[in-house]
Amino acid sequence: MIRIVEVGPRDGLQNEPTPIPPEEKLAFIQRLRDAGLVEIEATSLVSPKWVPQLGDAETLWPQLPAGGLYSALVPNAKGLERAVSLGVKRIALFTAASDAFTQKNINMTVAQSLEVFAEVAAAFRAQVPDGWLRGYVSTAFECPFAGRVDPEATVSVASELLKIGCDEISIGDTIGVAAPVEVKRLTPLLASAVPLDKLNYHFHDTRGTAIANVAQALEQGVRSFDSSAGGLGGCPYAPGAGGNLATEDLVYFLERSGFATGLEPLRLAQASLPILEQLGRPPASKAQRAALAALPQTQ
Repeated sequence: MIRIVEVGPRDGLQNEPTPIPPEEKLAFIQRLRDAGLVEIEATSLVSPKWVPQLGDAETLWPQLPAGGLYSALVPNAKGLERAVSLGVKRIALFTAASDAFTQKNINMTVAQSLEVFAEVAAAFRAQVPDGWLRGYVSTAFECPFAGRVDPEATVSVASELLKIGCDEISIGDTIGVAAPVEVKRLTPLLASAVPLDKLNYHFHDTRGTAIANVAQALEQGVRSFDSSAGGLGGCPYAPGAGGNLATEDLVYFLERSGFATGLEPLRLAQASLPILEQLGRPPASKAQRAALAALPQTQ
């Protein structure tokens, strides 16, 4: 079984200027649950000043559908305070392999971010002993401001996140530049520092290479991937970054390749449609469009 972490409600919506009401987000998450998705990154506890789209976390979180494993992005101690007050038991911390990117994103160097996150992780463990903690390593292959990233830099940051107590490390191709040969080169290096069962990939499909990169990661033994329904999202701090790998495309590829996902493709294809309609855009996922086109046409 391949593990899929759905990031559409958070990463997919965070950069959208069109406000989506909490009730619409909740309906979206319910449709994702109905399609079989369990692990869902539901929101962020970053300041509403910086990400207004996700400023409704306090309204959203208590109403999340039952049965899901929901997580929230936590940027700092203040975000953790909000998370704990809401009863959040699964949080994600976000840094990068590039100083230039973290400076633009969170106004810190990578080293400074790791110091802050070590304190946040320790406080989280003390307050939520049964909690779960993810560490994101963004710009794992290339930084939009500083160019290509040395694989050893990515491994070093991943290793540090593991040391501060992260249960999982998600490796992000933030601007969607990686090719399979780079995934083939990086993954064994990561595996020397991070157990494969704690390793996750977060690919963007800016240049159409996300599925090829998934294929290469699978060959290397990785069994956990992030994706976003309808291909929603990108990175607000990465100029030119395209959408996330679409969950529909990932599921189609995995199932046709003989890997079980436990998801219902048609329900999944329909899950993001109301959100896409509100945003005024067609589905980005090819598998989603194909599934919808195969439905009987009503007169």
